[in-house]
Amino acid sequence: MSGHSKWSTIKRKKAVVDAKRGAIFTKLIKEITVAARLGGADLNANPRLRIAVNKAKENNMPNDNIDRAIKKGSGDLEGVVYEEVRYEGYGAGGVAIMVDCLTDNRNRTTPEIRKIFTKNGGNLGESGSVAYMFDYKGIIIIEGGQISEDETIELLIEHDIEDVKTEDGNIVVTMPSEAFSGVQELLNEKKLKLAYNEVTFTPKTSVSLDEQKAGQCMRLISQLEDQDDVQNVYSNYDIADDIMAKISEEQ
Repeated sequence: MSGHSKWSTIKRKKAVVDAKRGAIFTKLIKEITVAARLGGADLNANPRLRIAVNKAKENNMPNDNIDRAIKKGSGDLEGVVYEEVRYEGYGAGGVAIMVDCLTDNRNRTTPEIRKIFTKNGGNLGESGSVAYMFDYKGIIIIEGGQISEDETIELLIEHDIEDVKTEDGNIVVTMPSEAFSGVQELLNEKKLKLAYNEVTFTPKTSVSLDEQKAGQCMRLISQLEDQDDVQNVYSNYDIADDIMAKISEEQ
């Protein structure tokens, strides 16, 4: 994104997650439960569950919590049944926003999401209205100073990698979602410290925002992320780093 690097966007998201450490456990437990329900309890045969469990361990979730969530999903323990719901809409300046939720009551969640959009100058759209603007990709960011860009390319030569580039001193590796687990495991085996590793939606194009619209957009996204049923929020905003810094100080 011009004016706002992928790493800058991710740093902001990491800061949000770190500030809401208590809430992240709830979101991870929901994801593990749903992944186990849809794909089974075997981590080797269920990539989505394996990714969710790895993320839970990275966030220091106790193994007992992880095991219990898997058993609830697989039906070995009684638990709440969560439904996957995706909401799509627009924020200030025509920014595309996609919201993935896990809810036990769609009739509660839908009006709450709509209200957040409306009160922050956005509007909820129809299913499919913005999803086509995003690609589902694996992204891994290797902390700088450990390995060069050329060495990374050589290390991953046998894997299905789409792009390797340096951003702010870090190595950003982009790949199809199917290649993510193999690449992550290899980098972990090499004891490389990862600043970020996710399978996520990345925008095909971005929308540049001035300070006023950027403030509106970030308030909308922040309030969506605070909603209990929301797992992830994706957007195609392009906000210059100086404007983002100012907004962050004000919020």
